[in-house]
Order: sequence, then structure tokens, then C-alpha cells
Amino acid sequence: MERKKINSGRLRSAGYDAAGRVLEVEFNDGAVYQYSNVTADLYRRFDGALSKASFFEDNIEEGLPRRRVR
Repeated sequence: MERKKINSGRLRSAGYDAAGRVLEVEFNDGAVYQYSNVTADLYRRFDGALSKASFFEDNIEEGLPRRRVR
């Protein structure tokens, strides 16, 4: 999945697969996680947030299933 560089808090990059409803996030420590069941609307709000790190922590990190891919 292609990710865009974001540099917000501890987030380095993020990418979204609309067909699979998967958000992939790379952290500053090099870890990469995929979050499932991310709607297009949720991703649009994340992508448009002034602080992506805050939005991620408040709306995605703890509430959605995830798996580590790296």
C-alpha cells in the first residue's frame, strides 16, 4: 500500500485502501500497523485533520482492530 508522509506526532506516514477499508500507519519507530473497518468518511476526516496524530489517537487507535505488518 502506498503511504503519504505526514509527520504528525509519532506518525510518519499513512495510506488508505478504500476497497479493503484498511488504514496503514507507519510510526516514527518504524512499526507499521494496519487498521481494519476504516470507512471512507473516517479516513477523509483523518486526512483532513489539523493534527492527524490527535485524531488518530482519539478516533482510530484504540477503537478499531489492528495487526502489525512490520
